[in-house]
This record gives sequence, C-alpha cells and structure tokens, in this order.
Amino acid sequence: MTVEDPDAALFMKVARGDKAAFAALFDRHQQSIVRFAFRYVGSQARAEELAQDIFVKLYKNAKSYRPDAKFKTFMFRVATNHCLNEVRRPYQHAETGMETLPDTQESPERPDAALEGRRLEKAVHLALDGMSERERAAFCMCRFEGLPYKEIASALDASEAAVKSLIHRATLQVMKQVELLKVGMSPARSEA
Repeated sequence: MTVEDPDAALFMKVARGDKAAFAALFDRHQQSIVRFAFRYVGSQARAEELAQDIFVKLYKNAKSYRPDAKFKTFMFRVATNHCLNEVRRPYQHAETGMETLPDTQESPERPDAALEGRRLEKAVHLALDGMSERERAAFCMCRFEGLPYKEIASALDASEAAVKSLIHRATLQVMKQVELLKVGMSPARSEA
C-alpha cells in the first residue's frame, strides 16, 4: 500500500474493524457516489439508496481489499458495477424522465440563466440515456467526478485508450443534444 493515498490507508483500517475510519470515508465520498448513481437512475431518492447499498458493499468486502489502485478507483469500480446492475433490472426501464439534481449552489441572478441551465441539464440527461453503459460510466467519472483517465481505466477494467474513446463518443453525444437544443429542436424528438 502506498502512503500517498490516505483513503486507502483509512480503508485498510476499516478492514481491521475501525468504524470511525469507515465513517470518515463515507462522509468524504457519499455525495460523490450519490451524484454518480443519480446519473444512472435519474431519481435522487433512488440514488441515495444505491449509495447506501454501495457503501454497505464496500464495508462488507473491506477485508478482501488490496490497495493495488487508489481507493477512489476501487470505490468507483464497485459503484459502476452496482449501478449497471441496477439499470439492467427490468423495472428500472419503466421510469419516466429524469429528475434534476438538487441545487447545491445559489440560484443565478438572472431567471433566463436558470432556464438555460435546466434546458442544458435536460440535454445532458437525454444524452446520458442514449449512451452505452460504459460510455456513461466513463463520462460521469471524468466530467462529473473529475477522475483521471488512468483511474477510470482501472475502475472499468479497460485501457486508457479505450476510456478516451468512450469519453470522446459520449462527449459527442452530449454536444449533439446541446446543438439540437440551440437550434430549437426538442432533444426528446431527435433521432439518436
């Protein structure tokens, strides 16, 4: 284990039964995992439930953890697999539309900026819905969670070149939806 990853050191303490170390990791990463899960299921409540499930899974498997990669990479691998399993369930496909993420920042001073932000968010959600599971995972880890390509590659068990390709294709899909929004077409009616 490298000393450079304080989260890995904390998780090794979790493996030895340290509940305070687990609480620290939970506090540090819970919102990130909720945001990540939200991008899969489109429901804040369901994303919070999935995050709880993911942390329970991490806790139960702490003793088998080997710090070969950063803890955050390991955590996102578990989160990706859990979210992919969730969206593959038949009942998940029946959901209608995606909620918006809870606003964590102050509202803009201009109402038109808020409207434009909601329209942009809708375009991104529609693009996410049209992505393959791996494109969505790579895109979300990169663009929303700020993980470097190397860590995403490890989380997805892929090469960095494959991750770059996934992110590139996903970005093109987002750009297409945003462009449709700008020309006044309803992104929901566009062809994929």
